[in-house]
Amino acid sequence: MEDLIYLDNGATSFPKPEAVYTFMDKFYRNNGVSPGRSGYDLSIETGNIIEDTRKTMAAYFNGKDPNRLIFTANSTDALNLAINGLLSPGDHVITTTLEHNAVLRPLHHMALYNDVEVDYLPFDKNGFINPKDFVSKFKTNTRLVVVNHGSNVIGTVQPLKEIGKLCKKKGVTFLVDASQTAGKLPIDIEDMNIDVIAFTGHKSLLGPTGIGGLYAKKNVTIKHTRAGGTGVRSAEKHHLEEYPYRLEYGTLNTVGIAGLYAGIKWVMDQGIDKIHRHEMALTEQLRDGLDKIENVVTYCSEDLTNHIGVLSFNVKGFEAANTATILDGDYNIACRSGLQCAPLVHEQLGTDQISGTVRMGLGPFNTREHVAHAIKAVSEIAGFYSKKG
Repeated sequence: MEDLIYLDNGATSFPKPEAVYTFMDKFYRNNGVSPGRSGYDLSIETGNIIEDTRKTMAAYFNGKDPNRLIFTANSTDALNLAINGLLSPGDHVITTTLEHNAVLRPLHHMALYNDVEVDYLPFDKNGFINPKDFVSKFKTNTRLVVVNHGSNVIGTVQPLKEIGKLCKKKGVTFLVDASQTAGKLPIDIEDMNIDVIAFTGHKSLLGPTGIGGLYAKKNVTIKHTRAGGTGVRSAEKHHLEEYPYRLEYGTLNTVGIAGLYAGIKWVMDQGIDKIHRHEMALTEQLRDGLDKIENVVTYCSEDLTNHIGVLSFNVKGFEAANTATILDGDYNIACRSGLQCAPLVHEQLGTDQISGTVRMGLGPFNTREHVAHAIKAVSEIAGFYSKKG
């Protein structure tokens, strides 16, 4: 385990900072009670951690009202809440082929069961969506635009500010999936004209699995699609209308929120820009090394401007899954192969015909030595193909 080179940070960041492990352990040992649902001191103290995390995450997005920061199980949960709560039968949605199934499947279900129309904009040869492409797609019944901020397959970062400006002009709600970018990049929902943003805690925010959330601006109304306990005004039959209770149901994942609090604090202390520069330097090293290897193909990585530390490649003659299995078994390198839950990206790249790609995701604890070892491993695998040919 100590020798493992972990390059699957696009799925889940690992390891976590020591401060996250320590804080979660201490918190759960001392504060493992229901937050704020009783009047005793320990319950109030536990609730304070939740509210501090709520304020910290809202501030990270430049959200004006911390109560509009909602905790969910993950970004998929948050996106389902938003998509199902924002759309009605007869509405039209514009999204992209860069999306994760966390967006694609809820939209497919809305189209199938709720008479919602969906248009999918393709990305260009470099992996970017042209904001001008949205203009011709807007209709009188367009109610929502959904865009993935950073692709979990090819790592491209989309021009949210320009897209958001078009949505604002048209009076259309702009929903952003920041699963890959929250914790990696500065995100200002005011400057970027974002109405609703979904995030997860277990990737670049360096928290545990099982915690995520969304922030919804004051001008946005997300309908109730669930109901349950809130811990306050329990005699009311109708689920509460005000935020955050409007979109939070039952006892929250308090230890997960504590881990998220420790994770975002660590990221802020280190500096988001510093972390991003480190990861992109490693990504550039990886790209340059792989591009020199005969029979290796990389995707949408010629120019790494406006990218995150995610890179996809294939070794000609090998199924992506086989390459990843060899990297794991023979070289102790953990990475992700397949369609990465983003099938339309692979359809457009043509990699759906060859079982997807091998994806390497760089994190704050990776080193140049890790990358050098990965390049050498891929070179040896590709060399095997050359000899075989």
